Amino acid sequence: METIVIIVFLLAYFGIILEHKLEINKTAFALLGGALCWTAYILGSEEIHIVEENLFHSVSEIAGIVFFLLGAMTIVELIDAHDGFDLVIERIKTKSKKKLIIIMSLVCFFLSAILDNLTTTIVMITLMRKFNFSTIEKFFLCGIIVISANAGGAWSPIGDVTTTMLWIGNQISASSIVIHTIIPSIVCAVVATILMLSKFKGEVSTVHSGPTNDTPESDKKIIFFAGVSSLIFVPIFKSITHLPPYMGMLLSLSLLWFISEMIHKDKDEFMRQELSINAAMKRIDTPSILFFTGILLCISSLQHIGTLTSLANRLSYIIPRMDVLTYCIGLVSAVIDNVPLVAASQGMYSLEVYPRDHEFWLNLAYTAGTGGSCLIIGSAAGVAAMGLEKINFMEYLKKISWIAFLAYTAGALCFKVQALLFY
Repeated sequence: METIVIIVFLLAYFGIILEHKLEINKTAFALLGGALCWTAYILGSEEIHIVEENLFHSVSEIAGIVFFLLGAMTIVELIDAHDGFDLVIERIKTKSKKKLIIIMSLVCFFLSAILDNLTTTIVMITLMRKFNFSTIEKFFLCGIIVISANAGGAWSPIGDVTTTMLWIGNQISASSIVIHTIIPSIVCAVVATILMLSKFKGEVSTVHSGPTNDTPESDKKIIFFAGVSSLIFVPIFKSITHLPPYMGMLLSLSLLWFISEMIHKDKDEFMRQELSINAAMKRIDTPSILFFTGILLCISSLQHIGTLTSLANRLSYIIPRMDVLTYCIGLVSAVIDNVPLVAASQGMYSLEVYPRDHEFWLNLAYTAGTGGSCLIIGSAAGVAAMGLEKINFMEYLKKISWIAFLAYTAGALCFKVQALLFY
């Protein structure tokens, strides 16, 4: 039974990796793998009721992540529908390319921690298009955006799906992830920005474009600040109540729903529909949420049949040093999606072995969050940039991957120095 589950998982995984070559969305492979893994598990087990209990427990944990992502994505989409992110763009006044790049990297880094690396990448590429950069400058700027967005998401419990998974799984706390990984993440973003800064010279002008809709300035500000505040409120809510993060996210979403309904109640029906939560929910990336669901179902089945525990023991024997292990996991995440890698790590290493806020989990949050920048396909931010700007895989590999690797390694070394000083 265990062999069949592993084979099904590996086949699904290869399908995910070869998504672009097969021209089949990776979500289909993830969901198929999740369903078939549990099917093989229950058909090969003599204790059906135990499998059912394990499935119920796994689904309840996965549901928490799904509810959290649904709420977060809806809030971000609502802000975007009101052109709320234009408030950030409008405040960038400099014409110097070097200064602009530094500002954009800085904004990208901190915005990613509040929103997420994928959304931030889309917002920043939209911002980039408002300036007259050359084609090669846009290429390197996309590299800075991807690396900064991933680095920014790594030190926030809501900045990346993997850090959210670790936070919800109780492997890390919101305060510890910020305290212990913000400096390595800053080092990662700064090193990459400095190394690519020489590619930009002279001044840049803006490309004038009109507003995307007729949202009043007051409504834009209300939704933007209410939305960002509601996202920041989530970790505060968890710290005060000790309830799961998705409860705070659902509370934030409900309050923002009330606010949006109140400020649009006197508008015409068409405008109310376009700027409603209902419309925002239709625009969220549902396939990505289903992808996470399928992957987590696969991983949970492997966890319950004991495969991940055996794998953890073998890895600990082959790579006895914890810091080297997490460093390698980060590099592997550039080839294989970091979501299943982190999910597998959560299943392989228990809280009894590595308790909450242990150096292993905090280091994993950094490496899994930033290691994917080494390849353009190694992170959601990279894939988004690749699609939006038609970035060539080999060109990124030749010109940016080495910079991303050095930045990632610099941050990892910084984390190690911190660990030696404070652990």
